[in-house]
Amino acid sequence: MPQVPQRRWELDALRGLMLVLMTLTHMPTMYSLPSGQPFGFVSAAEGFVFLSAYMAGRVYGKRAQRDGLGAMQAAFFERAIKLYLCQLALLLLAFTLIAWLGVHNHQGGVTGLLEFLFLNPQTAVPGAALLVYNPPLLDILPMYIVLMLVSPWLLRRGLRHGWSGILMVSGLLWLGEQWGLGQALYGAAVELTGLSIPYKDTGAFHWTAWQALWVAGLWLGARTQPLPRMPLWLLVPAAAYALGMLVWRHVAGQAPLPWLPAVDVLLNKWSLGPMRVLNFASVFVVLVSAGPWLVRVLPRVSSLELLGRHSLSVFCAHIVIALFTLAFFGSTQVIRPESTDIILLLAAFAGLFAVALLGEERDRKGWQRLLPFLGAVTRP
Repeated sequence: MPQVPQRRWELDALRGLMLVLMTLTHMPTMYSLPSGQPFGFVSAAEGFVFLSAYMAGRVYGKRAQRDGLGAMQAAFFERAIKLYLCQLALLLLAFTLIAWLGVHNHQGGVTGLLEFLFLNPQTAVPGAALLVYNPPLLDILPMYIVLMLVSPWLLRRGLRHGWSGILMVSGLLWLGEQWGLGQALYGAAVELTGLSIPYKDTGAFHWTAWQALWVAGLWLGARTQPLPRMPLWLLVPAAAYALGMLVWRHVAGQAPLPWLPAVDVLLNKWSLGPMRVLNFASVFVVLVSAGPWLVRVLPRVSSLELLGRHSLSVFCAHIVIALFTLAFFGSTQVIRPESTDIILLLAAFAGLFAVALLGEERDRKGWQRLLPFLGAVTRP
């Protein structure tokens, strides 16, 4: 029988950590802003996308070598369909119950989040189903789905002909986004199709930039050779840059230099500005260099591993919990007692661990045969 690639607990723990950080950021509490970008001008979103791509390259690359390119492609498409079903379920919840609760409870956090839906539901609903209208909190999975659909071709070409051409094209797309490529493509689509969804409502993440992070992770995950040891001439400046950005982030806050917009562009999250990419790359170099030592000396955090093993179901659960919190308790602009925010966060994490434990129990008892959809969305 073909062997399943052995899980790497440290990658599960990292994914679990990214989910914890995203939950802290997306839950509308007083801890949302301070917990964003704790390691410099790099957010949990970058880490989660990169790790997802790395795991996809690692798992599906081995699938291609073991079972053939056709099996690899089918596995990618199956995963993309599962992601799309999750997105449809989240949209259905948001566009019905959450929208009603937001209006009923007069919560501007929800009505603002779903503003285009209230203004133009006839366009918003099919636009969301086509992954074109992507409101905040619901704009990560659409990008993930499209990248998963493109990945079989990328992986096939990379395994057959090498990755240099793919990486070059990906880098050029990222560079183009720094000069407004995504908005230009949107303008062309409007001219051709009469698209009436505003650019700002297509999602905060600029796909032409974020694809570069995905392609880099996919390439590294598909490598058959381990990463080489980082030379000192690379490690030392990377560590210095990562440390400098970490200090800058916690001294200046989320906005690096509010009076100098050019710096914000260089560190922009949604278009992955150049200084931000360097920040991510420097943290990556440091982690890769220190990784073997950290694995030996740090204790294993089983709770993070648990969340990471069931990352998709936990990710969807954190979106659902954040939406209900917005609908009942309001956004971060609402002043609440600190104790209320603490209780909200404790309840949120209790819900996430309950979902992860349910997935663990499903794996242990083989519930997938009885509950196929549950098995599909909770499989790591």
